[in-house]
Amino acid sequence: MRPMIFGAGTDLGVHIDGAQLGPVQLMNDLKSFYKGESVLFERDKDIIKSRNLSDRRKNEYEIEKFNSNLYKNMVDKIKEEYFPIMLGGDHSAAIASVLASAKVNVDIGIIWIDAHTDYNTFESTVTGNIHGLPLAAVTGYKCNELRTYHNGKIVQPSRTVVVGARSIDEKEKDNLRYAGVTVFSTEDIKEKGIDAVMDEAFKIAGYKTKGIHISYDLDVIDPDVAPGVSIPEFDGINEEEAMKINEYLINHMKDIVSFDLVEFNPLRDVDRKTEQIALNILAQIINAVEKKKKFETKQLY
Repeated sequence: MRPMIFGAGTDLGVHIDGAQLGPVQLMNDLKSFYKGESVLFERDKDIIKSRNLSDRRKNEYEIEKFNSNLYKNMVDKIKEEYFPIMLGGDHSAAIASVLASAKVNVDIGIIWIDAHTDYNTFESTVTGNIHGLPLAAVTGYKCNELRTYHNGKIVQPSRTVVVGARSIDEKEKDNLRYAGVTVFSTEDIKEKGIDAVMDEAFKIAGYKTKGIHISYDLDVIDPDVAPGVSIPEFDGINEEEAMKINEYLINHMKDIVSFDLVEFNPLRDVDRKTEQIALNILAQIINAVEKKKKFETKQLY
């Protein structure tokens, strides 16, 4: 598989501006060492973004339209045996990337690396920000309106794992328990260690599946280390732990079929700290995918 980067330049899923610029910035940075294929999808500049605190379905139609286009393009390229690397934008773009991977690979699991579990529904959301609903949407827990373009399998909640969570709404906790999603908190990482948590996450997400989708939200990292995100949550993992998670992913690349890196907000970054961490993560993942391709090619002979 060849890597292909999909830039999802949208911040419609969150009331804060800036995440739409993250993919543009990172894709420009990547030009210095990445010579492979990439494509950037940007939201319509004419959209008047809803920030109304009483709006519980902020920008629903516009997000669905954006994701439908992203999804269709990703499905086509995955079928051509590209390894998709989706750069968000806010995490609502992962609805398209996860479902595209599920459409082609059919049976996949998910490891959602995030300070938030993103398992709200339109009924439970406090903010109305749709970037808090994508994991529920792709695992079939209500939110049908956010996946109207997808007619394939969804991902089973029992094959879904969140790593690094530390901010979960009360009603969202009920959703997670009812659905049967496994959650490892930041505290679990500190107590058990990254290897132990990731070992368990891979066992759950990879059980009787054809591969695992990784969705890496930069807000899993403490904002003192990586301030360039829209919704920072303190008491997160440090940079060393973030890169150790990435190292684990690289060592298990044979089990991974698709990858997201989301929520980089350049407008909130300080001294380009978050940007550099994001670039380090990306460079390592791209290199690992290219090595995976060479290994698979050798296996043919």
